[in-house]
Amino acid sequence: MKNRTLTLFLLLLAIIVLATGNLFQYLNFRDTQNNKTEAMKNDSVIGALDIIHQRKSVRNFTGEQVDTALLTEIVKAGMAAPSARNLQPWAFIVVTDRILLDSLCAVLPYAKMLSTAGAAIVVCGDMNKAASNTKTDYWVQDCSAATENILLATEALGLGGVWTAAFPYDERINPVRSVLNLPENLMPLNVIPIGHPTGEDKPKDKWKPENVHWNSF
Repeated sequence: MKNRTLTLFLLLLAIIVLATGNLFQYLNFRDTQNNKTEAMKNDSVIGALDIIHQRKSVRNFTGEQVDTALLTEIVKAGMAAPSARNLQPWAFIVVTDRILLDSLCAVLPYAKMLSTAGAAIVVCGDMNKAASNTKTDYWVQDCSAATENILLATEALGLGGVWTAAFPYDERINPVRSVLNLPENLMPLNVIPIGHPTGEDKPKDKWKPENVHWNSF
């Protein structure tokens, strides 16, 4: 009887030890995974902020073509932007044809870098989707937000881009419409030359504490 009791006691003790070991293993694994998750979050935050601060207007390109897959990712980033009432009143014309790029270069006085850019994205407001019952043209803000996403995605992918305005200048809007055969409902906000940078263009430190006001001016 004593031997049987001792055997049961030792078996129970072994089960407890094994379970405790597994518990410690699980807790250690969980802590490790949590630490990895936190580190990834921190790395992601740092990476995102780095891209924001490294973004610059790139006007000097190598002339190399830009991969279609990269341009698709850039446009996806543009479409992830916020918009008033989620109307998404935009259309993106991705230009890779050399003849069209040169034609835009010829008619746009401030987009001469198109001659060496590998591509361009024309961000347009779609008046058929834009809010028509308000006094404010929200499509401009919406497409501007999309443009900033495009510029940040371009930077993140190791490419360069620069915002060149079309709207509100008729002498730029009309030539862009003509070259790209845009319908009347599409209003070109800007033309963004995109390409592989030569490295000449550098980011600028634009942090000015005097422009920040806490709680009141």
